[in-house]
Amino acid sequence: MNETPAKPATVDAYIAGFPPDVQEILRTIQATVRQALPEADEKISYGMPAFAQHGMVIYYAAFQKHIGIYPPVKGDAKLQTDIARYRGPKGNLQLPLSEPIPYDLIARIAIARLHENLERKAMKKK
Repeated sequence: MNETPAKPATVDAYIAGFPPDVQEILRTIQATVRQALPEADEKISYGMPAFAQHGMVIYYAAFQKHIGIYPPVKGDAKLQTDIARYRGPKGNLQLPLSEPIPYDLIARIAIARLHENLERKAMKKK
């Protein structure tokens, strides 16, 4: 009988499931987003680590050759230019593991996504 591995219940359990070099990248992403969004709640959502503040802000996941960043990012023209080379299917970002991970860009994305959530929340109040 084939058993499907259980989805991790915590971010730490998710990260622990990867080789040490990928764990280091995931922990640095975690710390980067925590620093950028100190009030955000961290959780597992859709089987991936995620941060929420006024709605879901950012998800990240490790794959064989890249780190995925979700959901698609909107924002200012400079941010769009800076993330263009990482765009994958449906606008989600794919950061190759064969290159340095742009942690500063991940922080900017998290902040931009929080602003999107706050704008959406303000529009609903009108």
